[in-house]
Amino acid sequence: MQEIIIRKYENKDLTQMVYIWNEVVEEGIAFPQEECLKEISAKEFFGEQTYCGVAESGKTGEILGLYILHPNNVGRCGHICNASYAVSSENRGLHIGEKLVFDCIKQAKLHGFRILQFNAVVASNIYARHLYERIGFIQLGVIPKGFRLENGQYEDICPYYIEL
Repeated sequence: MQEIIIRKYENKDLTQMVYIWNEVVEEGIAFPQEECLKEISAKEFFGEQTYCGVAESGKTGEILGLYILHPNNVGRCGHICNASYAVSSENRGLHIGEKLVFDCIKQAKLHGFRILQFNAVVASNIYARHLYERIGFIQLGVIPKGFRLENGQYEDICPYYIEL
């Protein structure tokens, strides 16, 4: 089993981060974004997040996955944060997502957030849903047909939260 290091992203990681992010966007089954990132827009996009973490192979230095952490709202609801996770397709199933979620929770606490909320977990994303539930996230309900898949069909989304 390879050593996986979760750390703050650096500019040198951007090319691999863009590839992984865009892979998830193009799959059209998890992220709400429809436009792929370009290297220039990625620097701004990742730079404006509260925190971005990457999963790096301790052996090769390859970026295997990433997450972004940012406020979910403003003002009186500014203590609630949101996050998105992406793992490269060839590295899924290795519990990298779990390591990213645990680091994200740690970083959210360090940045003063009190609740981590996921607004749009696609109902068929059972691996993510099982992970969140195992960690202690609570499902808030179901929003029928809240996510438009790449093929144009609509699927339910399941919002989740956890108190930090």
